[in-house]
Amino acid sequence: MQYRALGATGVTVSELGLGCEGFAGWDEALADRIMGRALDAGVRCMDLYSPDPELRSRVGHALRGRMDGFSVQGHLCTVWKNGQYEATRDPQEVAASFEDLLRRLGTERVEIGMIHYVDSAGTWKQVLEGGAMDYALRQKEAGRIGHIGISSHNPGTALEAVRSGLVEVLMFSVNPCYDLLPGGEDCEDLWADASYENPLLNMDPEREALYEECQRRGVGITVMKAFGGGDLLTDESPAGKPLTAFQCLNYALTRPAVSAVMAGAHSAEELEACLAYEDAPAEERDYAAALAAFPRISWKGHCMYCGHCAPCPKGIDVASVTKFLSLCRNGETPETAREHYKALAHHASECVKCGACEKRCPFGVAVRENMEKAREVFGL
Repeated sequence: MQYRALGATGVTVSELGLGCEGFAGWDEALADRIMGRALDAGVRCMDLYSPDPELRSRVGHALRGRMDGFSVQGHLCTVWKNGQYEATRDPQEVAASFEDLLRRLGTERVEIGMIHYVDSAGTWKQVLEGGAMDYALRQKEAGRIGHIGISSHNPGTALEAVRSGLVEVLMFSVNPCYDLLPGGEDCEDLWADASYENPLLNMDPEREALYEECQRRGVGITVMKAFGGGDLLTDESPAGKPLTAFQCLNYALTRPAVSAVMAGAHSAEELEACLAYEDAPAEERDYAAALAAFPRISWKGHCMYCGHCAPCPKGIDVASVTKFLSLCRNGETPETAREHYKALAHHASECVKCGACEKRCPFGVAVRENMEKAREVFGL
């Protein structure tokens, strides 16, 4: 298992985490077995959005005695009413549900307190002014929450939240199809057939700006819907052609600021399929050829950080140089981008403009032009 820093929080997480969906359908023994297998494989983080009391209890039982070094992303603003889930912004309901979460997990703290489902400007304003954020901040001050996050499907709202300085972790839906669509307040547009009826070109600029802003600010991204609810893995894929689970995982994990993918395993077989990613050869993880061949989508001229440009005869890590350059789009050079660039073994100034990288790029990126820009921006 590979591990990553969760933004600037100081927390280390496994790049593969668990979603909680499967626990709803398992008995306690199976939940214990699945969790044990995940922990033994090195999984060290989990998203727990559900307020279902039985599900929470199963997770708590499965984690008993094994919480050290394990990060739970526990959601605030979810409650259980009349046998079903509801989102709430009522501070009293938020507090009661959080107390229930801690009690059922058998812990006094969760590493990430994730303010649930912030998909509109109005909801974000309600979180700020209606008491939910104040409650989260008080719990953080008391040591019962390590870091504050929000979950969202809307890049515009998520950008506003990230720029507030209050959010340290963002849970966001990341995959090659959703990344093409403009943001909106109805997340169902992300998987609606009508959204993909016309040809799509390149990543939505607001989504790209969101990922880069998170990278600049040290906000760690945890990924939901990496497989698009499973749609991307079938012939019904909105791209017109299926991807594999390994390709979806690798795509998400190569986006700026992404720390972990929370994969929802509904069975032991699905868990094993995700865990197999860690030992999969590079050619099975590679998404570039698949994306370049999609009949309905084009990423022409857009660096996807896939690494096909390698090897550079001068040893330049072209994908990393391009990623750090992208963090300087607004005319500023963030310290994080500058320092990470300086730490590279080879820099853009060493480029001899041979063009070998451009011949290998599946997306037709003007790599030599980017290297010249990087040399000008970073002075190296």
